[in-house]
Amino acid sequence: MNLQKHKRVIISGGGTGGHIFPAISIANALLRIDPGIEILFVGAEGRMEMEKVPAAGYRIVGLPVAGFDRKHIFMNFSVLIKLFKSLRLAKKTIKEFNPDVAVGVGGYASGPVLKQSERLGIPVLIQEQNSTAGVTNKLLAAKASVFCVAYDGMDKYFPAEKIVKTGNPVRQNFDNLVRLRKEALEFFNLRNDLPVILILGGSLGAGRINKLLSDSIETIRNSGFRLLWQTGKSYFENIRDKVTESSAENISVYPFIDRMDLAFSAADIIVSRAGAGTISELCLVGKPVILVPSPNVAEDHQTRNAKTLEAEGAAVVIADHMVEKLLLDEMIKLVSDAHAKKMLSENISKMAERDADMRIAKEVLKLIKND
Repeated sequence: MNLQKHKRVIISGGGTGGHIFPAISIANALLRIDPGIEILFVGAEGRMEMEKVPAAGYRIVGLPVAGFDRKHIFMNFSVLIKLFKSLRLAKKTIKEFNPDVAVGVGGYASGPVLKQSERLGIPVLIQEQNSTAGVTNKLLAAKASVFCVAYDGMDKYFPAEKIVKTGNPVRQNFDNLVRLRKEALEFFNLRNDLPVILILGGSLGAGRINKLLSDSIETIRNSGFRLLWQTGKSYFENIRDKVTESSAENISVYPFIDRMDLAFSAADIIVSRAGAGTISELCLVGKPVILVPSPNVAEDHQTRNAKTLEAEGAAVVIADHMVEKLLLDEMIKLVSDAHAKKMLSENISKMAERDADMRIAKEVLKLIKND
């Protein structure tokens, strides 16, 4: 293989950490294989990727694309206008960058970029994270070259001969979590004698989980555990003020946790949404988890993701509408149950898929024509 020629890869998608961090992992893996590769990201204006991707050292172009409002169909006229503008800008960006391959990881920006790439004859690789294919990926399936998936049975959605089971890429290697424990406790100013419950409502936060915990601050303050709580930016100030007013010294709140390796190391149990990328990370982390699937996602794919773990005895699953009734009691019960924690930890660790980022990167490189 001639690695001297500059290769170009465009990576599109985002909207949430569940799309952004896998995309960055793929980019990092590509550069580990071939440091000369040029990579351009395309995201949605005003979304999380416009901050996180440059912070990771990559250039990104923003499209004015937005999601369709399924509840208020009449409000989608402006969304259609943004879509047409995004298709034009995506085509312009692709022609200027001249990529060898286009990679889509899901999210608003992925559709226009992959559609225009297919029209321009550029090979397309789709990374489908969930056990149920998204609408956009289904529409693009006919002309895409490769589908990198994390679950069996995806031939219901994509041509079987184009599917490669790679697992989902994650942000980093979590094999050194035990060694990080002391550093993690110091980083978050946590005591070593109290069990830690890590709350992850997704990168944008989870309203129902946040409300329950906000309403239960007095109970948590008098409990025998420490709460490490990622609220999401839009919820942070209100929750921080409530925690401050209550003088609950065993509750630490953050709008977003950048050092997730340290957060995972500090945690004794984890409460999380059930995005595919998050689940892939949690399998590597190997800590006991309570999953609360978000109901606000296409085709309820988080519930399907979570049920896959539940069937293997690898997670406790609580439906979103049962959060107020069950979650706090389940947290308190699990954090104190050494046997249950051990079983959940062992079972989720068995489901870990390692080096997915490198497997996907190699599939990307296979699509590049060498002159």
